[in-house]
Amino acid sequence: MTSAIEFSPLLDWSILVALALVMLAVCGFALWRRLPGWWLRSIGAALIIATLSGPVLHREDRAPLSDIVLVLEDKTASQALSDRADRTADATDLLVNRLENRRMTEVRRIAVNDAEDDSGTALMAALKDAMSREPLGRIAGVIAVSDGQVHDIEATPDLPAPLHLLHTGRDSDWDRRLIVADAPAFAILDEPITLRLRVEDVGAAPSAVDAPLEVAVDGGPPQSFRVPIGVDIEIPLTLQHGGRNVLQFTVPTAEGELTDRNNASIVQINGVRDRLRVLLVSGEPHPGGRTWRNLLKSDSSVDLVHFTILRPPAKQDGVPVDELSLIAFPTRELFLEKIDDFDLIIFDRYKRRGILPALYLRNVADYVRNGGAVLLAAGPDFASADSLYRSPLAEILPAGPTARVVNQAYVPQVSDVGERHPVTAGLPDIDPWGEWLRLVEVAPERGNVVLTGAEDRPLLMLDRVGEGRVALLASDQAWLWARGYDGGGPQLELLRRLAHWMMAEPDLEEEALWGEANGQKMRIFRRSLSVDVGSVEIETPSGDQVSLDMREIEPGLFEAQYEGPEIGLYRLSNGDQTAVIGLGPAAPREYTDVMATGAALAPAITPLRGGIVALTEGVPDIRSVRAGRPAAGRGWIGITPREAFETLRVSRTALLPAWVLLLVISAFVIGAWLREGRQ
Repeated sequence: MTSAIEFSPLLDWSILVALALVMLAVCGFALWRRLPGWWLRSIGAALIIATLSGPVLHREDRAPLSDIVLVLEDKTASQALSDRADRTADATDLLVNRLENRRMTEVRRIAVNDAEDDSGTALMAALKDAMSREPLGRIAGVIAVSDGQVHDIEATPDLPAPLHLLHTGRDSDWDRRLIVADAPAFAILDEPITLRLRVEDVGAAPSAVDAPLEVAVDGGPPQSFRVPIGVDIEIPLTLQHGGRNVLQFTVPTAEGELTDRNNASIVQINGVRDRLRVLLVSGEPHPGGRTWRNLLKSDSSVDLVHFTILRPPAKQDGVPVDELSLIAFPTRELFLEKIDDFDLIIFDRYKRRGILPALYLRNVADYVRNGGAVLLAAGPDFASADSLYRSPLAEILPAGPTARVVNQAYVPQVSDVGERHPVTAGLPDIDPWGEWLRLVEVAPERGNVVLTGAEDRPLLMLDRVGEGRVALLASDQAWLWARGYDGGGPQLELLRRLAHWMMAEPDLEEEALWGEANGQKMRIFRRSLSVDVGSVEIETPSGDQVSLDMREIEPGLFEAQYEGPEIGLYRLSNGDQTAVIGLGPAAPREYTDVMATGAALAPAITPLRGGIVALTEGVPDIRSVRAGRPAAGRGWIGITPREAFETLRVSRTALLPAWVLLLVISAFVIGAWLREGRQ
């Protein structure tokens, strides 16, 4: 039980102060006039003020409450290295047992597990959550059994008691790690880029000057190098294909190091083209002659070389040569010397006119077989005797003319194959598409018909020849859509996709396999012209094989979902398609630095004078210390008793009855009057 005198004034304190000043003045005047009863008046006045202030005796019956100690047990991935997990569990058990044997002490054992988003050890978040469930006035100490690698130190709460770290490291621990210091997300094809990385030894590492490094591209066979330890090195690299390039850097595991999980790093770089060079050769002028030019010039990544054949050699108009302002067609330079510099060649209503001899056109066919691309936008000339089909280009064209030109209105339609081909699948839904008015009838010989015209005749055919690609558009009417005739149509999107497919844009490949990672989950996609692609085979980083059935989510696009059990490089295969994908970082944050240390927690430990103790020195004793005193010493750590209590009952009693105070005050006042009256 505790007691204290409190005041419950009958009047406002400001009134009491004013009344006290008046009485002080009266008593002072009596003293100045040397009245014999001044001291009796003063005592009476003081008793009046004291009575009006309402003094009461406050009594509380209290029950003491136990102190609470929070023990944080780090169970994250880095604590599973070496024998840390066993030492952590044993030390925590012993520590909890000692605390529970102390009088008036309770223990809260809190497990700190791995975060799901690779954010590392969130020890402070666990501590904050535990503190929110306990009264702060009872927390006497916080003890963390951990390697000290805390990744949310900035979230440290206001601590009411000292924090101590019992770290699980050994003096003999060491680790070798690979750090990729600088790697671009994008790179231009066929242009060198530089990656900067470092191999680093930390802890009690054996003496070594250099270390082996293996580099693998897209899951291929690795190349080995020797690199200096502790020095930033630059690796030059040139990407060979567009789309995602997966590079894996690995340092073989050395004997005695804590872990090999930080010995590898996966870098994914998207290969992009710098400039796409296109040669556009226009033949006979027609209303849509600028369609291709406008399309290609609108793309800032395209360098366009455009020639229009306005004056063939056979034309005789009597104009003197020195008055002509036309540029001569540099056929030899373009079709013999620099043809391989172009990514795409477009013939727009071009026919044999004596400008390009058979040797040059055969060179174009060889250019396609070696990886080039040719697009033929045909007009009535394609059905004539001067058709390009009557040239060496016939060897690569997917269809030949029947010599018939269909002049009737029709609406282009996407074929069954076209519904699955990325060039025509999912074109903007303009309902209905506008009509075209002419079609050159052709007989398909190979390739895929993705658009059809009048009476289901082939309109757009795509084919692969050798390493290259060929497209045949059997009409010169695409410009009608651009002009909005009959409502127009998706001309810009169709021709853009067509041009980029021919230039091997990875996103427009009709046969492709790729994966998209989200943490440890991946979505596997397979695009194909087939109606059934079967199952996808997955090879995990440890070499296990997994087979998953793929389901069609839209025409030509199949999907499977998989959650990888490991972090690392996964190999995917389906038929002749292969891909690689990295799940999670090659070195998760938990393994970025695995050396036990107290440096990370020092900012939270120092203010309340806690301690950092290595478990190799044994589990320290527990002592009670006063707040503000050093809370750690050699072989011991301290907790601060909070002396918290629970109030069971409260009573308030007046010091004296009112009638007694009235009699006492009256006695002093009357005494002063009688004394002065005798004088």
